[in-house]
Parts: sequence; C-alpha cells; structure tokens
Amino acid sequence: QVQLVESGGELVQPGGSLRLSCAASGRTFSNYPMAWFRQAPGKEREFVAASRWIGGAAYTPYYADSVKGRFTISRDNASKNSVSLQMNSLKLEDTAVYYCAASSTRGLLSSFMSHEGKYDYWGQGTQVTVSS
Repeated sequence: QVQLVESGGELVQPGGSLRLSCAASGRTFSNYPMAWFRQAPGKEREFVAASRWIGGAAYTPYYADSVKGRFTISRDNASKNSVSLQMNSLKLEDTAVYYCAASSTRGLLSSFMSHEGKYDYWGQGTQVTVSS
C-alpha cells in the first residue's frame, strides 16, 4: 500500500521560513514525478512545485509563478523516495494545507507537471499558517 506522509507544517510569521517534508512508502518514486499542491480556505487546490527525474541523479524543478524565487523543491539525496519543500519569505497568502503528490507516469510531460489529475498518490496534507 502506497503512503505519502507530510510533515513540517506549523504557524510562522510573515517573512519566515518553513521546510516541509514528504516521505513515500510502499513503492519507489525515485524516477517518477513528485509534487506539492496547496489548498487555501475557500479555494481550489493549486499547484506549488514539482520535481521530475531527467536521468541519473538529476531532477528538474517546476514552480508556480506565485512561489518562484521563494520556494525550493528537492529530493532526498539518499533515498530519492522523499521530497521536500523549502519555503522562504512566507506571505499571508501562503497559508494553506499543503499536499504531497506522486505520479506513476515516469515520462510525464513537462506541460502536465502542474496538473493534479496526473498524480496518482496523495498525502493527507499538512497545515501551514502564516500569521503575525
């Protein structure tokens, strides 16, 4: 049984930083896309960042415009079966439940990396609250 478990969400002040982690179990996702989405109260879930394997130990990142330059997605160097999201310069509008997702399509096209329908496995989410 595949499981994705997120951790790291908490209350943080504007301008602060947080690091979210997602650990996968039940199968290996090292050569498959993994991503972060978020859902703010009263809004639809939206893409945040994704990581796509491009060969060897290399991954290419994708970011929503709203987080570009502030957030960084990375894979665990050892297992590659986990994904992290380093969030800096947090804003009030970053408040949301953050979900980890993994796709079973190894060759997912770049243009689909932000499409939540292309991800087959989801975590339960972790709450990030940015407030003063």
